[in-house]
Amino acid sequence: MNENINTNSYIDKFTLNPVSSLFFAIGFLAIGYGMILTYVGVYLKDLGLNDAVIGLINASFFLGAIGSSIFSQKIISSVGHIRSFATFASLMVISFLLHALFFNEYLWAFLRFVSGFAFYALLIIIESWLNEKSSQTHRGKILAIYTIIFYLATALGQVFLNIKGDTTYIIFILGSVLILFSVLFISMTKIKEPILKPFEKYSFPKLYSVVPLALTGSFIGGFFVGGFFTMVPIYLMQKYSSIETVSVFMACSIIGGLISQWPIGLLSDKYGRRKIIAYSGFYIFFVSLFFLFSSLLDNYIYFLGIFLGFSIFSIYPLSLARANDVIDENKDIVEISRTLLFAYGLGSFIAPIILGIGLFYYLEFIFLIFAILGLFLGFYSLSKKRVADDDMSIFVNIPVASGSVVVELDPRQDLENEKEKNEK
Repeated sequence: MNENINTNSYIDKFTLNPVSSLFFAIGFLAIGYGMILTYVGVYLKDLGLNDAVIGLINASFFLGAIGSSIFSQKIISSVGHIRSFATFASLMVISFLLHALFFNEYLWAFLRFVSGFAFYALLIIIESWLNEKSSQTHRGKILAIYTIIFYLATALGQVFLNIKGDTTYIIFILGSVLILFSVLFISMTKIKEPILKPFEKYSFPKLYSVVPLALTGSFIGGFFVGGFFTMVPIYLMQKYSSIETVSVFMACSIIGGLISQWPIGLLSDKYGRRKIIAYSGFYIFFVSLFFLFSSLLDNYIYFLGIFLGFSIFSIYPLSLARANDVIDENKDIVEISRTLLFAYGLGSFIAPIILGIGLFYYLEFIFLIFAILGLFLGFYSLSKKRVADDDMSIFVNIPVASGSVVVELDPRQDLENEKEKNEK
């Protein structure tokens, strides 16, 4: 018994030690990601820009993310992981510093695009390295640690918004410093560089015919999360005129999202994704109604943030689990999962544009749309067929932002391959 315990401890240490530098790198990246993504909208609002223009500038970040999921892997494969990491990190630092030096709407939209492309390319590099060092036994554990670090670091990034002084320069310079810290950890790593597979996406009509609920849920989940990070800070700033309120609310929501992952997963494994996606949609509807009347609940705004995080961050992982439940062995689950992630990114891109236009006319427009989408998702989910208990996969927690390689870290892929071997 003791021998087994010692062996397991040795394996854990052997597995986690080589990737610890990757965890430190993703931690610094996520702090900068969370801090800058929230701050940009607040700063632009302080400058007096139109909400619709702010939405377009913020949407550029996710447009860059979509482009990165398609094109960055070719760059990484041609020059190698370490040099690619240094290149994309340099692009992020350059874009952050140019944010601080110059302001022009078109320039900032371009810089947000570059930042999004570079950031998601960095995620792809880190995730592919994590996948390379993950055995079938430890894949789930490494993905869980990755998820926890990303959520906590993103929440920590919100706290830095309270820094006093010339905030514009400090925030962007601090963001640059954080990115450079991640380069330090990556440049010293000795992990073997993996081979990246080319990105091949399914057509949306074809995928909708196979996994309609998963595709719809991924898109709506991306809309919720993209809208949350880009436009909710603007709503809070207009309503409360306090950067402290923005930072604490955003941190509470992100922590709520992290906490929700495990109970949501357990409930969905027990009662099925269809029901939990539906209940999550209805829950979002009711939480959004509270925000529509938030003037009566100003003293409880942070609790509302936790409740909001509990709901919106679970939709995409639930949708991915639903896809794993219903896809048969003749389909390429990795490519389907990547396309669902693409749909998630598309939702994140569209959200700031729609919400920015609506916010210009009606302050509570964000939560009106959230309520409508939550109600739609609830009824739409209940209209789909239930999956038999024997066909269900396990729920897997996914980081709030991830690259296209994260699906290869998903331990369900190993379970599917093992199942196919046993059947043969």
